[in-house]
Amino acid sequence: MIDDLDFPVEPYRIKVVEPIKMTTKEERELNIQRAHFNIFNIRSEDVFIDLLTDSGTSAMSDDQWAGIMKGDEAYAGCRNYFNFVETIQDITGFKHIIPVHQGRVAENLLFSTILKEGDYVPNNTHFDTTRGNVTHKKGIAVDLIIKEGKDPAKEYPFKGNMDVERLEEFIIEKGRDKIPAVFMTLTNNSAGGQPVSMENIRRTKEVCEKYGIPLFYDAARYAENAYFIKLREPGYENKSIKEIAREMFSYADGCCMSAKKDALVNMGGFLGTNDDDLEQKITNLMIMIEGFRTYGGLSGRDLEVIARGLLEALDADYLAHRIEQVKFLGEELDKIGVPYVKPTGGHAVFVDAGAFLPHIPRDQFPAQALVIALYREGGVRAVEIGGLMFAEKDPVTGKVKHPPMELVRLAIPRRVYTMSHLKYVAHTFKKIMAYKDKLSGFEITYEPRYMRHFTMHLKEITPQEIKVK
Repeated sequence: MIDDLDFPVEPYRIKVVEPIKMTTKEERELNIQRAHFNIFNIRSEDVFIDLLTDSGTSAMSDDQWAGIMKGDEAYAGCRNYFNFVETIQDITGFKHIIPVHQGRVAENLLFSTILKEGDYVPNNTHFDTTRGNVTHKKGIAVDLIIKEGKDPAKEYPFKGNMDVERLEEFIIEKGRDKIPAVFMTLTNNSAGGQPVSMENIRRTKEVCEKYGIPLFYDAARYAENAYFIKLREPGYENKSIKEIAREMFSYADGCCMSAKKDALVNMGGFLGTNDDDLEQKITNLMIMIEGFRTYGGLSGRDLEVIARGLLEALDADYLAHRIEQVKFLGEELDKIGVPYVKPTGGHAVFVDAGAFLPHIPRDQFPAQALVIALYREGGVRAVEIGGLMFAEKDPVTGKVKHPPMELVRLAIPRRVYTMSHLKYVAHTFKKIMAYKDKLSGFEITYEPRYMRHFTMHLKEITPQEIKVK
């Protein structure tokens, strides 16, 4: 094991490298102006360190690249599909495994099948695509995270937990017939990549069983969640990651998974379920919009590398390095006084932009102001997880409800960046610290109806030239 070392040593050798280039401040300023201050509109080649997302940005292994050459591209019944299904069934225990090209498609298929207008979907915390798919089907996404999960500075081992008591109250209040499913996000992405304990999973399942409501996971980062259980929950320290994962999945009735996270691939996902009727309905819909049952919008080679990546992600040495690398970035930010969600989570450091930029009002998006400053200063691309992404307007009163926290997510791609890259990110924060009080907020000049953060346009409220010696 490598987790007893004083620093995160990579459990791999680097065989292929991809050049990245540093742009000038003048070039970055022009880039961000052209992008209407939306970081999603920046060209990848104009980013030095890209922490926008850990989704689909992993470096694949030599074994996965070898698997590409084993791709069977038959339209129906390719051999890679059967390897894909058998591997996932061995990890999850689910009866039916339906391939899709990414996680949001699994969510779309599921909610298109089970959700009626006005239905509620409780979750510890919905992420953007889950919330977007619920809302698009005219459902109502409800977040029921524990109170500790709303306090960025509080140290608590499982801040991603569901508030089980509130869940039961909510079911009684709204009625079982208005809740087609309960969701749990493992790890809890929007709440700082925080894990959920096995005890909390078990208690949530008990409430669901009591009222006859199926429990589904957003399982994109299930392996990281299993590692935290091994690390922090008594009774699991001697269990393997696979054993912990099997127990986690045993309490669920199904899951949606983007394989672009814990399966270490650039594209793919699946939907798992034990319900025969649900599987048939989803399959019929999928064939119309996504692809035949045995490929689901993926090539045979994609199915193969997912199967191989899922097994690699169960390796304890890989997970130890992964979690320690995220922790390392947090410790570097600690040294210069940057506030972030503590303890660090599984896939990212979530900077508390509200505390970092207290002079910027929430309706002027302080987290986005920090995102823009990171790009301007060092070519670092991060993403806002705050009012731009999750604020909701009451359709009757027009009053805006902001999410509990105003965060900037520094998502670390798997097996991609080294410690020196992360030190550079911390150094960029250090430079911003010298003039952070001069940063200004933003206002929206264009927004779409759904998931506005992807395509919105912004305007800086008080543009100013910032000079630091």
